[in-house]
Amino acid sequence: MPAELHKQFKPYAPKKGEEYMNPKQLAHFRKILEDWKAELRQDIDSTVHAMQEEATLFADPNDRASQESDMALELRNRDRERKLIKKIDETVAKIDTGDYGYCESCGVEIGLKRLEARPTATLCIDCKTLEELREKQVAK
Repeated sequence: MPAELHKQFKPYAPKKGEEYMNPKQLAHFRKILEDWKAELRQDIDSTVHAMQEEATLFADPNDRASQESDMALELRNRDRERKLIKKIDETVAKIDTGDYGYCESCGVEIGLKRLEARPTATLCIDCKTLEELREKQVAK
């Protein structure tokens, strides 16, 4: 999650004996996700406008190649953000169905701190660690 977004929200401070993923917590995470999505959409829109304005044909092949390289990099970044928006939408749907905050693999609580660091997390830290170990083994 972008560092700028971390500065915009106050971390959730659970009260003693408070139920996990109660309506207040769900509203907190919904707001984080919606703000993040709005920020991503704004970045995508600004990129589109900038690319339309900067579409210049350079006579020098080096300048043209540099511009095309910059645009390709920007488009890759925006594609990653588009995929992240889809993941954010899926996460908001989990909030709506009451499945948010629980590990998809083992069903335990993911934890507030982990969700604030990675609001789209679907696995608890133990299951995520095991998944990464498996990926390393397969990659070798």
